[in-house]
Amino acid sequence: MDRRQEILEAATKSFTLFGYKATTMEQVAKIANVGKGTIYTFFANKEILFQEIAMSLVREMQAEADAVLDASASFMDNAHNALMKMLQFREKHLLFVKLLEEEKELRTPAVKQALVRIENEILSYVTELIQRRIVKGEIRDCDAELVSFLLLKAYLAFVVDWHELHGEIIPEEKILNLFKETIFRGLILT
Repeated sequence: MDRRQEILEAATKSFTLFGYKATTMEQVAKIANVGKGTIYTFFANKEILFQEIAMSLVREMQAEADAVLDASASFMDNAHNALMKMLQFREKHLLFVKLLEEEKELRTPAVKQALVRIENEILSYVTELIQRRIVKGEIRDCDAELVSFLLLKAYLAFVVDWHELHGEIIPEEKILNLFKETIFRGLILT
């Protein structure tokens, strides 16, 4: 493994354990077993190091979503499976969980910026999925960006917010059926 990758892994570990605000370059250097100066040969500052890690989270999340896409499946099934996979990733990945907690409790600007960037990447991913299906004639011509925002926020509400507010998890099949009967029904060409 090269030094840069060792530093990224050490920083990921530190951000996961301590959060963005409490992580120092000294901690990262200690975990990576390198001198602090070595970190600066690869990353100008903590913010750039953090952004690199945030984007690796996005790539990992997209890879997991890509893995559940099926070219022979309907838009509805693919959109549902991809959104559920990304939201499950978001809830289970320890660094993501730590970032969400820090943003909620401390409102750290760098964390907020990273979370916005991650959300924008998710929206771009879903927008592209919608645009491909419009071109294929499977769904109505629509503003793909707005529909992707609607889908992401609605899925977040049912997968995350509902549980936080009501203390119960809505079964995935129930979420899919709700979306089939509402949002997806309005998009699908018959």
